[in-house]
Amino acid sequence: MSDDVLTAIQYYGAGAATLAALIVSLDLGRRWTGVGFVIFVTSSIALIAWGFLAEDAEGIGVQNVVLLIINCVGVYRYLISRHRNEVT
Repeated sequence: MSDDVLTAIQYYGAGAATLAALIVSLDLGRRWTGVGFVIFVTSSIALIAWGFLAEDAEGIGVQNVVLLIINCVGVYRYLISRHRNEVT
């Protein structure tokens, strides 16, 4: 794969993760937090691809496999699950 494509994937992953972290940190409600987790999922997918296609980046790929699972839990919890945890 070309270096330009790998660079674009890498920077998309980093930028998307930053945007998602901002959205989640703003605590704008369940729906927006869920949207943040969806963006985290796209970031993880991009960084998994980059990690396993670029030289010497396998560690980032493995880390993002784990983060993808965690982010999918966030998507399920905030956007899919009907169970709503109420703060007491």
